[in-house]
Amino acid sequence: MTKTRVEFRSDNCGRAAPELIEALVAANTDTELGYGGDALTATLQSRFSDLFEASVQVFPVPTGTAANALALAAAATPFGAVYCSPEAHIHTSECNAAGFFGGGTKLVPIEGPHGKVNPEALELAITTAGKGLTHKSQPAAVNLVQATDRGAVYSLDEIAAVSQVAHAHGLTVHMDGARFANAIARLGCTPAQASWRAGVDVLSFGVTKNGGLLTDAIVVFAPESATDIGFHLRRAGAVWSKMRFASAQIMAYVADDLWLRLARQANAAATRIAGQIESVAGVTIIAPVQANELFVEMSAATLAGLEQDGVLFYRRGPRLARFVCRWDTSEDDVAALVGSIVRHTAAS
Repeated sequence: MTKTRVEFRSDNCGRAAPELIEALVAANTDTELGYGGDALTATLQSRFSDLFEASVQVFPVPTGTAANALALAAAATPFGAVYCSPEAHIHTSECNAAGFFGGGTKLVPIEGPHGKVNPEALELAITTAGKGLTHKSQPAAVNLVQATDRGAVYSLDEIAAVSQVAHAHGLTVHMDGARFANAIARLGCTPAQASWRAGVDVLSFGVTKNGGLLTDAIVVFAPESATDIGFHLRRAGAVWSKMRFASAQIMAYVADDLWLRLARQANAAATRIAGQIESVAGVTIIAPVQANELFVEMSAATLAGLEQDGVLFYRRGPRLARFVCRWDTSEDDVAALVGSIVRHTAAS
């Protein structure tokens, strides 16, 4: 095999969708008021209210980390506790940004299958947290990652079950939707069904991982859950000056269901890979392949062989690899990965 770069490290490594670049060019005319006072950002509010079938507030932000941390900072308190999966991005990969911007907000891991929060475990954690005791961090919010950081997708009933527990105790439900499009494409439901109708109060709406350039967004369904979010965003330096260019990207992203078409392409690539390697001896897919990620156990020799072949991926342990498909993952990429796995597994 000729050694070439075969990219499966992250969906962040992919190209921006051409439609979003065209939207930036189209927005680059005349003058507009800054900091969200432009016509495009105003239109974005109504467009997302239509998309989610409810009156919502939309805040374009530079990154998914900003979306998560600042949404939770607005929903919690400095002495509050945010419950999340041990695999959640806010817990493993954001340098405790939620705690920093929340002024001390504590993250509390809750076990569950494949990166999900188990509602029974959440109920136990909240009821034994010492609510009202000044010695203890106070339950404030729960974080759900959709799709999860193990590549699984919460069903609508699963979202509702966690939300019911949270709301029964007065907690805000925040959804990290970095791969929300991939989850919607998998579920085949409406954005409303997978968010506020199932109990979600605040959503980090992912764009970057699915063809975006430089923006994600916070979508607020329950205004009382994030009353001071504008102040949190401004203090953190996360308010775009020329916000029309962020809004233009997001508008193009959801126009004519582009976001879902891109997500379906990424999901389909992951499904094809899973179908071709799941019966290979020595290969174990450890989590459901329901979106665009695969977590696969193989021998150390096979992983080394993939790297020698130029396959780019992240190790998650001595024998565990994560492969992420993008909207622009090609058939050649899929064939190269599968061929390398099959060849090196047979030789190991």
